[in-house]
Amino acid sequence: MNEQRSIAHVVLQWLAVAAALVMLGGAGCQTTGPTVISSELPFDQAVADATDGLVAQTQKLPAFLAKVEATVGAKVAKKAVVIDPMIDAASGQQTRVTHQLEQKVSERLTTTHQQFDVLPFQSANLARAQYLLTGTMTRSAGSGARRPYQINLALVDLTTRTVAAQASALARDDGLDASPTAYYQDSPVLLKDQVVDGYIRTAQTAPGRPADAYYLERLAASALINDGNSAYNASQYQEALGLYRNALSTPAGEQLRALNGVYLASWRLGRTAEAEQAFGRVVAFGLQQRNLGVKFLFNPGSTEFWSDPKVSGPYSIWLRQIARQTASAKVCMNVVGHTSRTGSEQTNDRLSQARAAVIKQKLDADAVELTTRTRASGVGWRENIIGTGTDDVTDALDRRVEFRIVNC
Repeated sequence: MNEQRSIAHVVLQWLAVAAALVMLGGAGCQTTGPTVISSELPFDQAVADATDGLVAQTQKLPAFLAKVEATVGAKVAKKAVVIDPMIDAASGQQTRVTHQLEQKVSERLTTTHQQFDVLPFQSANLARAQYLLTGTMTRSAGSGARRPYQINLALVDLTTRTVAAQASALARDDGLDASPTAYYQDSPVLLKDQVVDGYIRTAQTAPGRPADAYYLERLAASALINDGNSAYNASQYQEALGLYRNALSTPAGEQLRALNGVYLASWRLGRTAEAEQAFGRVVAFGLQQRNLGVKFLFNPGSTEFWSDPKVSGPYSIWLRQIARQTASAKVCMNVVGHTSRTGSEQTNDRLSQARAAVIKQKLDADAVELTTRTRASGVGWRENIIGTGTDDVTDALDRRVEFRIVNC
């Protein structure tokens, strides 16, 4: 009797996935290529359909029937998969809604597609897993706080290092919470380096093509950084500091997220000198990448720093290290001011230019040699990353100052 129930359960699993395959094929999606769901759907439905499409690509209908026949009376072997925490593709941040996306994909895999065994994203599990799952969300083009999200999911075969399946869907924003997690909300800089860019590219890569090699080679260190972020988000700053330092000690561990984590945890622990040294390393890393975006927040419509010292308290440290590291590197730099998408274009152009000029003046005061090696400019809101114009923590990156290395 138990054996019969087991066989029936296997049959139902394959039929459920087969039904999803037929449904997606009927919607105009090719079963041998990526699943593209272009109609705007409620968030939960978009996530479910994208996940189903991902699974459907890994199993062809004739193989389903063969497997049902082959597994009669036998236990079905599950495929182990790890999910690298999903991110917002525009900012590289983890937010409440990207965490929600990750949870819903995981639940869909474990409840509807039980041939998968979802493991925590930890170094030990990377050696056990057959698949790695990446996922991103990006608001569609335009302006406004309620633009729909483009969801991209990719399943990477860790043996062949190629993308086995890829799916995308368009989700309505019916009040989704895009607030960044504590680690990203507290971060002073835009956290996009080659690793994060590689993750984003992988989530958009078509089936059969290689996943980003730079990103894959740094997975073990990324798992340690993720553990550090989890500890930081739980206010366990001493534990987080140890995990970030462990990540940095690995061969591929020098990542912007780890360097930034050491700064954040040190600052939270009241270790001001260590925090300043750590921020200096963040700046040096950004200068090597020829671009560094820093979240200097100003009072509305003003060139005065944000009045709350809990926010603007470390700004003197940031400015000092930016000046020192830039002077030491002997580079030339364009200081670019940005504003959020509120107010007229002309007003924001003037305000972003004025704010960049204030930052340049402060840098020149710390390192006089920068006077002739830096210039200030403003771009208003034309290079917004978030673009919602909400003027809160969700679009703080739009009110940043960038330091771009230019030819002298």
